[in-house]
Amino acid sequence: MKKLICMTDIHITDEGEDIIGLDPLARFCKARDAALEAHPDAEALILMGDLTHHGRVSQYQRFASELTDIPMPVIPMIGNHDRRDAFLEVFPNAPQTVDGHIQSILDLPMHRIITLDTLDGPPYPKWHHAGLLGEARLGWLKAALDGADGRIPLVFAHHPPFDTGIIGMDYIKLKDGPDLLAMLAQYENAHLFCGHVHRTISGRLNGVSWSMLKSTCHHGPLELKKPDPTLSLDEPGSYGLALLHESGVVFHSEDVGIEAEVQTDIGSLSG
Repeated sequence: MKKLICMTDIHITDEGEDIIGLDPLARFCKARDAALEAHPDAEALILMGDLTHHGRVSQYQRFASELTDIPMPVIPMIGNHDRRDAFLEVFPNAPQTVDGHIQSILDLPMHRIITLDTLDGPPYPKWHHAGLLGEARLGWLKAALDGADGRIPLVFAHHPPFDTGIIGMDYIKLKDGPDLLAMLAQYENAHLFCGHVHRTISGRLNGVSWSMLKSTCHHGPLELKKPDPTLSLDEPGSYGLALLHESGVVFHSEDVGIEAEVQTDIGSLSG
């Protein structure tokens, strides 16, 4: 069975800077090492946006230094905390569309992996973190879906195109989310993966199934009343593992940094 490793909301800072007392680079390395040790046979590592916290060249350089020995293709995406020009200065070979958006296609025997650029900008107004696809990127996506040649489309977008009930993050979701959901609903078995909310969530809306993965670093609380998108928790980091079946996909979220003894004797549980 083919696999994809997924990580999101990595938020690399400059050396000496932390987020709620956490070192995002150390957290990423812990998730990376755990994922690669357990799944060195994965087809790709997909980095689902918010690679850095401030979109600085220095932060992308710190991040790039930790990607050099990964034994599989690395597919970077960008989110609202990223900046394309700084990203491309460090990752000049990243796939781009003719309009300069960071989007890509990876074809596997039974699945087509499509990664989207949901960053709204430039310009980048202060405190503006909602996402946008727009006509050009949606048109590119439709061509990618139409060209799947029978493969199951797995679409990755940093921003979710729907409300999650977490009010603060719903204010900064994908602005043209209904257009994305309407398009995906036309394609049987298409599945959407998102980040941005820093929580593991799943569901089905408008006929589209979707999975959301939490951060490798800091995490969002289940806050359904306070309209504050900055609320953060120190919980174990996580990576995602997509198991690719001939009829679809199964998605796992694996926490890292938890010391636990694996129990192998389950005789006491048998009837």
